[in-house]
Amino acid sequence: MKKLALALGTLLILALTTPAALADEIALFEYALNVPAGAGIDLSGFDAVTGLGIITITLSTAGPNTVLAFFDHEIDEETNTFFNEYGSTSGTPAAGQSWEIDEPGYVFGNIYANFLAGALDNSNGVPAGSPDDVSMAIGWLFSLNAGEMAVINFIASRDEPVSGFYLQHTDPDSNTSIYLYSNIAISPVGVPEPGMLLLLALGLSATGAAGAFRKRA
Repeated sequence: MKKLALALGTLLILALTTPAALADEIALFEYALNVPAGAGIDLSGFDAVTGLGIITITLSTAGPNTVLAFFDHEIDEETNTFFNEYGSTSGTPAAGQSWEIDEPGYVFGNIYANFLAGALDNSNGVPAGSPDDVSMAIGWLFSLNAGEMAVINFIASRDEPVSGFYLQHTDPDSNTSIYLYSNIAISPVGVPEPGMLLLLALGLSATGAAGAFRKRA
């Protein structure tokens, strides 16, 4: 494991290392999540070998919150090494969204230190023309009121998003890219879905009708 799991105040830092995929040009060397203690973490849609898929975080802690994800992918490493790659961005970050692309921290990068501190610097330290080992991080700084819940999705994919802000990790020798993006939704806790509201309304109507029938009888 390149980096250790740490606990900083109320933040839970998860750092995981996975074996390289022998038969896949994309492999996940390492990923980590910086989330408040008590947050729900759903990894069911995430492939820990390729590092592709979706990670969902749910959180209902009132007050300011920071939720970040860090990924260190390798693209076609056995064929053309891991330091021939570069990063780029597309679009404009949403309010409260932060990001960083950098060498993972073994030579010159500070992305992992910034990730642990909850303070990504919104910069690209490995642009086209200065290739190296690429890692990416993205996340959100936001506040919740009492009774609110946030659902945050982190998506790593081979498919380029059609809109919104995203990070791109490219291996020019194999012409392969990984796209990293995220979204957040904040809503009241415990509000029934529209279908449930309809069922409740129908139930109340039926109860009222039954009561009226009993009175007339």
